[in-house]
This record gives sequence, structure tokens and C-alpha cells, in this order.
Amino acid sequence: MTAASGLGDGAERGQGELGVLARTSLRDEAARLIRARIITGALVAGELHSIGSIAAQLGVSVTPVREAVLDLAKEELVDVVRNRGFRVRTLSEDDLDAVVRIRSMLEVAAVRDLAAIRPTQDLSDLRALAKETEQKAVSGDMVAFIAHDHDLHLGLLARTGNRYLVEIVGRLRNQTRLHGLQQMIGSPDLIDSAREHELLLDAIEAGDVDRAERLMAQHIRHARGVWAGLADGTGSDSG
Repeated sequence: MTAASGLGDGAERGQGELGVLARTSLRDEAARLIRARIITGALVAGELHSIGSIAAQLGVSVTPVREAVLDLAKEELVDVVRNRGFRVRTLSEDDLDAVVRIRSMLEVAAVRDLAAIRPTQDLSDLRALAKETEQKAVSGDMVAFIAHDHDLHLGLLARTGNRYLVEIVGRLRNQTRLHGLQQMIGSPDLIDSAREHELLLDAIEAGDVDRAERLMAQHIRHARGVWAGLADGTGSDSG
């Protein structure tokens, strides 16, 4: 990738640590971690963020980070600023409410269908991921928490065998903003929310379609409720 991509490599201030990359595909892992930082609000919307600073935090060269940012631009999460870096796109409250409503329409129906399937599919890998997600909530590693939560939800939807559903929901989840999440580090509400994953998996395995539906609806509301810092913890679309 050359400078023609329009991304600058300079340093910036006040961005925080991202965590060192460990996976084989640095481009994909960089995109995954930057995406999680966007969702939590750690990368502030509207501010200029440089490729060089993020690459230094991740402990890699600028190339995989530059490529990751270009991927995120295709997802409409960021806008590239030629030779300077990128800015995270700003979403309105109405935009975020719309995202949650559509997610509810798709994901709630999907888990209801999964709970009705017999024999039950093997969910052991998702249970392991649910444990890891809970551990990240307890430890306060919000970037890893969001990344694991993302993988868990899409892994569950993948059990439907509908790749279009996975792609659509994945794109919607990436548009979510959980700006209140940093204030919830270590809170009982966040840990309880993480534990809902196991309850949801229990309901699916038990074939309890009504409980699975109810748990997923409740879980998604957190995206516009307590995670987003709303006082009532339910979100503006909960009625």
C-alpha cells in the first residue's frame, strides 16, 4: 500500500492504549481492535486520528493499520483524510435508535428459530467465548470485551446457516456506539449483561423459544440503555 491511499502516518495525542496484536492477519486484527475502540467511543468521533500513532500502540508497521482503516472506510465507520489519517463518523441518536430496532427485528427472530431446532446444535465453542467475554467485563478490558461480544453474537447467528443475516447484523453492530461503557468498567450491571450470554445459550439448548426471544430482546436493549449511559438503563426504544 502506497501513500496514494491518502492516509497520514503522523502521531497524535490522547488516544490511549490499544493492546499489542497477536493474530496472524495483522490487517484483520487491527480492523477488529480499531472497530471495538470506535464502538466504545475510545476513538472520538470527529477528531483526527493518525495511522502512525495507532500503529505504534499496536506494535506493528503502518501498512496493516492503513489497510485496516481503508476496510473500515468501506464499512462507513470512518472517513479517510488524505495524508493525515482518518475521522470516525458521527451518528445521531436517531441513527443509533434505528440500528437497535433493526437488530432487534433480526436477532430476536433468529434466536427464536435456533431454540426451536432439534436436535440442538453444539454450542460449546460459544459457551467458551461467553466465559471469555464475562472475564473481560470483570477485568475491565473493554476493547477485548466488545471484540469477544461481537464474535459471540455473530457466531450464534452463523448457526442459522444464513450468511446474509450474519453480514447484515455484523454491519449493524459495527455502527453501534456504546459511549457509556467506559463508565461501567467493573460495574455489576456490565458483568450481569455479559452473563446474559450464558443464559441465552441455556434457553436455546433447552428449546425454550419464548425465554430465548425475551433474553435476546433484553440484551440488545442494553446497547441503547445502560451501556450508552442512559439513566433508565432501557434505551429510548424500549417501549
